Amino acid sequence: MEFSKVVKERYSCKKFDGRKISKEQLDAILEAGRLAPTAKNLQEQKIYVIQSEEGLAKIDRLTPCRYGAGTVLLVAYDKENVYTYPGGKRDSGIEDAAIVATHMLLAAKNAGVESCWLNRFDPEEAAKAFSLPEKEEVLMLLDLGYAAEGAGPLPPHSQRKELSETVQYL
Repeated sequence: MEFSKVVKERYSCKKFDGRKISKEQLDAILEAGRLAPTAKNLQEQKIYVIQSEEGLAKIDRLTPCRYGAGTVLLVAYDKENVYTYPGGKRDSGIEDAAIVATHMLLAAKNAGVESCWLNRFDPEEAAKAFSLPEKEEVLMLLDLGYAAEGAGPLPPHSQRKELSETVQYL
């Protein structure tokens, strides 16, 4: 699919039909995450693929926002393998994991898969539920699947500010 079409047509799907995506689609999505840029190429992201009934039940206990997706990616990063910016107040962990997640959700649309970025959950509880190493920080969950009949973008999806409201030339 042409990139501009992927960007325009991608939306946060809130109603999935429950089917798991194919291995080929999943591999393409994960590969897009692997190729995402990270600070100093540290590649600190950790992606956990959740498709088992047990794993999806854990997701359902963490959030009401699985929306019936048959596949959920848990995106985390290794807090001990990040670039600390000059000044020492920030590091690259959150932004690098967000770049990886964004690459994957765009790749999902390109592969014919709908997605929804989830942040309505407690990251620490998610880390405990899946017994993640203490050095890993959970950023988000990414629902993946096929839209159920009647699913589509929510009404505010197409409401975008004009560039003049969000961009300034200095």
